[in-house]
Amino acid sequence: MARVGVEGSEVVVRLGLGEMPAARRRTVRFAVSALREVGVETSWWRVLRGEAGRGRWLPGRCVGLRHGPDGTDFVALSADGPVLWMDLDLAAPFSRVAVSVPDPRATERALRALMPAKPPPEP
Repeated sequence: MARVGVEGSEVVVRLGLGEMPAARRRTVRFAVSALREVGVETSWWRVLRGEAGRGRWLPGRCVGLRHGPDGTDFVALSADGPVLWMDLDLAAPFSRVAVSVPDPRATERALRALMPAKPPPEP
């Protein structure tokens, strides 16, 4: 199971030992300023977008890259519970990062507190 934290100005997703080989990486990093939306989805499969790319795609366990019209997503999901999803801006390495974490709601609250303020709507 992944862990999400903040180091300086970056969000750092540290993958679990079982996720690293399929993902071909230990961490995913992106700027806190790249966060556009953060949420928790109770049905893990609803965060999957696009076509499966490099990774491991088993029923109830998905780790890797997905390619769609909005860009490339990174996922490390388990069907064991709700998942945290983070939509990112165009400058980030991924369009969306979605991961199973121990306490997705607390992580969502912590990340929302760090998100850049949205500009007011134009009249």
